[in-house]
Amino acid sequence: MRVKIFASFLIFTLILFFPQANAQSDSFKEVSHKSLQITIDHEGNVNVIHQIRDSDEPRQLNFVNGTVSNLKLIDSADKEELIDISDGINSIVILPDQGELVVKYDLKDVLVLKDNVWTLDFRYLQTTIFVLPEEIDLVFANQRSVFLDGKNAFTCHGCEILLEYSINEPKEIKQVNWTDKEFLVEIKTFAEIESFDFNQPTKEISFKLNSSNQSVTTVIPLELLWEPYTVFLDGKEILFNEYANNGTHVWLNMRPESSGEITIIGTTVVPEFPIIAPLAVGFLIILIIPFMKKFNLR
Repeated sequence: MRVKIFASFLIFTLILFFPQANAQSDSFKEVSHKSLQITIDHEGNVNVIHQIRDSDEPRQLNFVNGTVSNLKLIDSADKEELIDISDGINSIVILPDQGELVVKYDLKDVLVLKDNVWTLDFRYLQTTIFVLPEEIDLVFANQRSVFLDGKNAFTCHGCEILLEYSINEPKEIKQVNWTDKEFLVEIKTFAEIESFDFNQPTKEISFKLNSSNQSVTTVIPLELLWEPYTVFLDGKEILFNEYANNGTHVWLNMRPESSGEITIIGTTVVPEFPIIAPLAVGFLIILIIPFMKKFNLR
């Protein structure tokens, strides 16, 4: 038994402390993952957790690309061991017959902040759970918007993803008054908003953006402007995503490639006259007709 333990320790020591051992990726099979979780906090710190199944032979754990620090190994009894690794090491060997293990570490030099957008270029061919700050409700995965719907996590199968998101985006509330009603349109973006306007006859909302490639989310009351919508930038139709509808409001998101005037056109708008007016007139006509017939008979 002691011979087996010593041999395993010797293998682990050789691979851990000699940089050339990184080339031994073909010497051991990869570990079997139970789960992989990437957690990002609101300051951009990245933490990785590998939960690894037991094996009766040495297995190799490849790190997620980046600069690894604070590497910890936690066994099934929650005993934690801090492991010192040299710069440039991108994998370790997990010894056999240790039960399920958890490997944790911090990851640097992978999350980039540019123009108020955090970007993570991630590739690890393993189903991965991403946990993000709670205040984020919308992310972009490979340039496609993903609504988190009140949750701060999502699962990526595969997983090769360009993850982008913004945090603490400023909100502007625009007030639209029509007849005796007040409607509030919310716009969330880091870009500056100018010249907001609602045009009832043309069924459109418009405003100017002074920045390019910024996410813009507009929350529109359905009673004010009904779906489906078309969105234009300086008169040219652009892509957008309608990612939520709670029955009273709709959320539209777009990322214009340049500054300019955004125009959102719907199919119907708040009527010029209250809808109760024609109904009341029709009801009165129904009541009057019998009396008119009696009058004509006389």
